[in-house]
Amino acid sequence: MSANEPQATQLGKLYRQSTNVVVWHMVRKYWPTTIATFASVVVATVFYTLGQTRIYEAEGTIHFDPTPPKPLGHRVESVVDLGVDGFWGNQEYYETQYHIIRSRRVALAVVNDLGLHRDLAFLQNLPPGGQPKPSDGTTPDRAAEDLRSRIDVQPVRDSRLASVKLKDSNPERAQRILSALIDTYVNQNLEKALESTSTATDWLRSQLDTLNSDLRTSEEALHQYKKKNDILSVAFDDKSSILTDEMKQINTELTHAKALAQEAAARKSVLDSAPSNDPTLVQSSEFLKSLLLTSLRSDHERAVSERDALLGENKGPNHHAVSAANRRVKAAEAAILREIANVKKAVERDLMVASRQAGGLQSLLDKAKVQAHELNLLEIEYNRLRRTKDNTEKLYSLVLERTKEADLTQMMRVNNISVIDRPLVPRAPVYPKVPLNIVAGVFGGLLLGVAAAFMRGMLDRTVKVPDDIEDDGITFLGLLPQVGNSLFGNGNYGYYAKRKRRLRGKPIQEGAPELVVHDHPTSGVAEASRAIRTNLLFMSPDKPHKTLLVTSASPSEGKTTVACCIAIAMAQTGQRVLIMDCDLRRPRLHRVFGKTADTGVSTALLGGNLDDALQATNVPNLSVLPAGPIPPNPAELFHTERFKALLAELEGRFDRIVLDSPPVVAVTDPAIIATIVDGVVLVSRAFKTRKELARHAVRSITDVGGRLVGGVLNAVDFSRLEYKYSYYYYKRDGYYGSDAGPASRQPVYTPEQHDASLPQ
Repeated sequence: MSANEPQATQLGKLYRQSTNVVVWHMVRKYWPTTIATFASVVVATVFYTLGQTRIYEAEGTIHFDPTPPKPLGHRVESVVDLGVDGFWGNQEYYETQYHIIRSRRVALAVVNDLGLHRDLAFLQNLPPGGQPKPSDGTTPDRAAEDLRSRIDVQPVRDSRLASVKLKDSNPERAQRILSALIDTYVNQNLEKALESTSTATDWLRSQLDTLNSDLRTSEEALHQYKKKNDILSVAFDDKSSILTDEMKQINTELTHAKALAQEAAARKSVLDSAPSNDPTLVQSSEFLKSLLLTSLRSDHERAVSERDALLGENKGPNHHAVSAANRRVKAAEAAILREIANVKKAVERDLMVASRQAGGLQSLLDKAKVQAHELNLLEIEYNRLRRTKDNTEKLYSLVLERTKEADLTQMMRVNNISVIDRPLVPRAPVYPKVPLNIVAGVFGGLLLGVAAAFMRGMLDRTVKVPDDIEDDGITFLGLLPQVGNSLFGNGNYGYYAKRKRRLRGKPIQEGAPELVVHDHPTSGVAEASRAIRTNLLFMSPDKPHKTLLVTSASPSEGKTTVACCIAIAMAQTGQRVLIMDCDLRRPRLHRVFGKTADTGVSTALLGGNLDDALQATNVPNLSVLPAGPIPPNPAELFHTERFKALLAELEGRFDRIVLDSPPVVAVTDPAIIATIVDGVVLVSRAFKTRKELARHAVRSITDVGGRLVGGVLNAVDFSRLEYKYSYYYYKRDGYYGSDAGPASRQPVYTPEQHDASLPQ
């Protein structure tokens, strides 16, 4: 694994590797389950495949044309669009047609045409020659639903084609039904277009009549309006132009008249300001324009000059010449004043004429404006009537044209759907697919086999390895290998108990599995027992466990064998060891060592002689105290002070005392004894003792205050995968399965003797 890889990647690889190892371990461990599951799945798949009804599939090809032919050209549009334009429009059109092919309407038409709701062979999907079950048939709707379930439409990629398929157990029936289905779909598509066209044509004809009547009404209303308002066939724009020109001309004249009146008023104002009594002071330009007034002023000036000349000649005012000159001056002044009055009157007349002319022109302009407003109102109403008439005329023309085109389209009978390949009778079945099913069965069998092995391993809640013992919170003291075939040279030995109940009660001779530590001191079992002994001795070197109770959670877990192995291993160190049978319900130690059960624990507790109950064995330094006669109340005997005194007395005679007891979960005897002894050894049998039961046993001991020294895993089979790479020391030829001692140490051991020695 590269150091540059991210930690998450490395953890993922480790997780996958560990998962693969666990799965492979489960498969190898439970390979019979894997093989059986695999074979079952494959055989079931084969039988299932061969037992299925053969299904044939008829197939036909249909062509969709989104842009159907137009014999009348593109300008003539059909009432109903048989196709659509655009990519997404085409996609929606195709999907719609696929659903129409599988629709209930098409299927129901086929069912009614072919009478499929009365065809029992079709309804029961029978192969050729099949005998239908008696039935009255079904409704057309249900038969149509059955037909729809057998139809499949698949578009041909990158084309306008679609493949229509129908599955049936009868190939001829599949071809016949699919042909009818395709023909029904094509005909319904054409009939739908023709029906829509016919409906649209009828509606157009009804609208055409209505529009014709409306057009006549609007034309008559327009004519009456023109007649009523004396409107000739002259455009309103022309009339408006004439009226506009007239108003412009009047406005020009009015402006000129107003200018003249303004000019006359100015002249009159100037004349009114001139002096009326002194003609010499009149200097107005208006007066200067008058030739007569100019001439009169000249005469007046000559008369004044003459008078002044006469006065300059020292002629007095009364001189007749001066008087005559004065008369001429006055006559000239009177003439000038009259002429001034005439000029003023003339200017007043001009002002009056200009004012009247301006008033007349203003009146004409106002009349022209009124006519213009009236013309606008007439034009608005006229335009409304004309628009109504024009719109009605356009609608009438359009509907008339569409009606003619619809009639032509209806006569053409154009269909945009055509059949490319008609269905043929299928030759080979499409279902069941035997090779594919077999391959799927093989792969499925492998997967299910692996899953079954994995699930079996996950569901196996028995104690298997030392870690399972330590998970219960107790110390692992060691394990004892399974005493199997290679140890005794016969395949019928070991911890197999098929016939143990038939030989119960018979004495066990030398060579029993319980004495393997003594009979085979260099075997793997002996080495394992010595390892357990060492662990027990070094667990409390300052205060050694003199009294050890050996028990198990349930029966047949080998607690008696473990107790014997531990006791013999301790005796081999030179210590005085007593193995005491406290199983007052099913005692076995007297048979293991070939002793009688007349005296023992029960007799000693009831006042018997202890020396008579203690018996020596063939194992040096090892004595046995059998259970004795079975009492009716074993638990009450262990509750007595006499049992504590007995145990204290035995501690004074022996260095180590190993007590064999019943299962702790089954009875309360071990729990009672656990409160008295120095320590308790709990025996679990590999691949038999359940973890929950072992935990229950631990709680039963600890709840009463017993000291649980540790646990021993018994009957370990090193050939299992759990121990493939561990405990190789016990599997070597020199230890496990052989004996280096003399031949006399290996007595003959018959199967009957072995069965009698098995745990009860």
